[in-house]
Amino acid sequence: MQANRIEKACSDGRDIKSVAPIARVLLVEDDVKLSRLVKEFLQRRGFDVAVEGRGDSAINRIVQEVPDLVILDIMLPGADGLEVCRRVRSTYKYPILMLTARGDENDELLGLESGADDYLTKPVSPQLLLARIQTLLRRSRRFDNSDQHLDLGDISIDANRRTVYSEDKPLELTTAEFDLLWLLASHAGEILTRDQISHSLRGHEWDGAERSIDLSVSRLRKKLGDDGRNPARIRSIRGTGYLWVVD
Repeated sequence: MQANRIEKACSDGRDIKSVAPIARVLLVEDDVKLSRLVKEFLQRRGFDVAVEGRGDSAINRIVQEVPDLVILDIMLPGADGLEVCRRVRSTYKYPILMLTARGDENDELLGLESGADDYLTKPVSPQLLLARIQTLLRRSRRFDNSDQHLDLGDISIDANRRTVYSEDKPLELTTAEFDLLWLLASHAGEILTRDQISHSLRGHEWDGAERSIDLSVSRLRKKLGDDGRNPARIRSIRGTGYLWVVD
């Protein structure tokens, strides 16, 4: 079903002629037909797409080739997608989009916990896949050519270098964690609803039941050393969203 939807989108789409590709994408997928169709669909829209069918080989390629974005299946030979994500996250700072047939909420949470920036369940419409890719790329490039810096107490955030220091010690954050931190910190003293956070970071509305935002906040608090039961930096506003507390 997934392959049929993408095949139809490929036949309906228009070729995009460009001097340089929009972005370099590594598609890690062991379904040969599906990977061929996704590659063709994205290439027609200006992307430079490489395909890898094994998880263990993907780890080396991600670290060595440093694509602008990785589309990662979970069920892979050699190493599953969760392991791939965990292994590369300490060095690879760009977006990882998990695209998998495993649609259970626990699988999505595991994917996000392993360091993925977004998660889509097969079958997915090609248009939605493209929209999520574009949103992730916009996020990762948001601070290119910028010189934005925030100092909030003992937290120092450099948006241009995408670095964070807490008490002069560097923090290792994923792309999604950094963008969430910047969003909250740059609106210090303002309450941001989950819907606003979802729109800003993922490009779509919060569905009212999705736990990924809460999970991301929880992970970010842990890395910042913020007590989840009595947070001093990121406060939960019941039924609404989150607030970066102004000292």
